[in-house]
Amino acid sequence: MENLDRLTDVAGLEGGWYRGDCHVHSVCSNGGELTPEQLAVDARAAGLDFLAATEHNNADTHDTWRRQAADDLLVVMGQEVVTTSGHWLALGIRPGQLVDWRHGMVDRHLDEVHRVGGLCVAAHPYAPYDSGTFMYPYQGFDAVEVWNGPWNSDLPWQADNEAALAEWGRSLVADVHQGGWRPAMGNSDTHLPGQIGIPHTVVRAEELGADAVLAGIRAGRSWIAESAAVELSFTVSAGAHRVGIGGRLESGNEPVVARVAVRGVPSGEVSFHTVQGEGYVASLPAAGEGAVEWRTSAAESAFIRVEVRHPGGRMGALTNPITLA
Repeated sequence: MENLDRLTDVAGLEGGWYRGDCHVHSVCSNGGELTPEQLAVDARAAGLDFLAATEHNNADTHDTWRRQAADDLLVVMGQEVVTTSGHWLALGIRPGQLVDWRHGMVDRHLDEVHRVGGLCVAAHPYAPYDSGTFMYPYQGFDAVEVWNGPWNSDLPWQADNEAALAEWGRSLVADVHQGGWRPAMGNSDTHLPGQIGIPHTVVRAEELGADAVLAGIRAGRSWIAESAAVELSFTVSAGAHRVGIGGRLESGNEPVVARVAVRGVPSGEVSFHTVQGEGYVASLPAAGEGAVEWRTSAAESAFIRVEVRHPGGRMGALTNPITLA
């Protein structure tokens, strides 16, 4: 199976795959129980390469968070913007920058983040508590957090995540037909010990730097892992051409072959999803490591994305799409 940590991109992009959690809270957020120092230690133990500090409407810990960064751990400055109409993540803001959360119209604040090269992510759109349900239109947001961690449950995959994924999947159909789409991402929303990295986003980037990682997320060159125990490689090929996650395949009239290799989901189920819904399903061995291929065509499948689930339906991994011309 391919080395998923430093796989050379089939489109020629140099760099590697990096694992990161972009929704992390310390004691400076309501309900947070860990210091930035403790969270940095836990992030490394969880196999992460980067994290984003996203305190609730607070930039006071940015200096403390910056001191946790090192060659083996990138720390991105961020904020969870908590409003009465939903929450969103401002990723890649400047140290000390605070996004005003007292707003009804969100566009001006999205522009504020975009002006400094940051990303705006709709957070946990179906969170089951007051103000947790996301009421803003997705227009202007760069990504959607379809998988939010077990901060209020013992389960890493919950009904609100299933609802967020279904909504994102429906919008993907319309967006791809219109020539663009909004990537999905997954984060832990860590508040308590043992939560960081469950789940996290695995990003293809030119280097382990804030600009490069955010560019990878923005382009959809990413997939979501339940934990670092899960590894995945997904490509689509036609003739001599092959592309990876987030890419676009010019297939011509050639048959299209989608291939996914997975490790870490014992007796799991791999499913390929297209504009027409679920296209093909196959089972993984009891050991949890295997590869699955599926043949289709660009005419039948405007895009292909992958889900990997445990027995019983709990999510183990899911990918952003590869689009087909």
